Amino acid sequence: MSAPLRMFTNLCRGIGFQLELFFAVLVRLPNLPRRMRAVAENVYQGGVQGLHVVLLVGLFIGMIVALQTGIELQRIGQQDQIGTIVAISMAREMGPFITCTILAATVGSSMAAEIGTMSVSDELSALEVLSVDRVKLLVLPRLTALVISAPLLTILCDTVGILGGGFVAQSQLHVSWQLYIDSAIEALRDPGKLFPLPKDVYAGLFKSMIFAVLIAIIGCSAGLRAYGGALGVGKATRAAVRDSIIAIIIANYFITWALYQA
Repeated sequence: MSAPLRMFTNLCRGIGFQLELFFAVLVRLPNLPRRMRAVAENVYQGGVQGLHVVLLVGLFIGMIVALQTGIELQRIGQQDQIGTIVAISMAREMGPFITCTILAATVGSSMAAEIGTMSVSDELSALEVLSVDRVKLLVLPRLTALVISAPLLTILCDTVGILGGGFVAQSQLHVSWQLYIDSAIEALRDPGKLFPLPKDVYAGLFKSMIFAVLIAIIGCSAGLRAYGGALGVGKATRAAVRDSIIAIIIANYFITWALYQA
């Protein structure tokens, strides 16, 4: 078998395994109430412990967007629109994308490493011998926790990004704080047709939930398929982060197209 054909075959097998794992999780959703303690632990590990990173990156992303767009708008005398641009950019795109990219690099890699270590040390085989459902024990609480954490972190990222943009607008571009906040709030008032929330807000939250599912499924599947000792765990972790970020970028395009093409 040629190298390109082998790569394509491995890709198809990987996607098939991920889809199978996703549907296996859906089937086990009724068992979720019994796993709430594990869900809470994973929310703390994946969400609370990474909160400072999301806030710091979100703050500077908002400041960068405000500075870059403000410089250009200032040339044409439209710097009063900075609040609109920063609010829409953070809520619609930058907030969910940055938050979930951070989660892919931290939580996704952690999932792959933890489950991968269990795989190469035959702990998963031991669970199977004991008739313990690996998906219900390991995957279901991790996916649920990430789906809960991602939208909450996205809201915080959006908020600090908009506030950071306001600081730059006021200090560097001489836009009053009140004008900035008013334009930002006005930009996010456009109601959506699906939910009684501003469209840009729920679009960003919906994206973050989809991204969270992708990160969890890809990270857990990489760990479950790991083999070959410590080297195999390293490969699984690297593949989980790489594939998660690629999946986020691709899914981001199609979700944006579906929500905003009209």
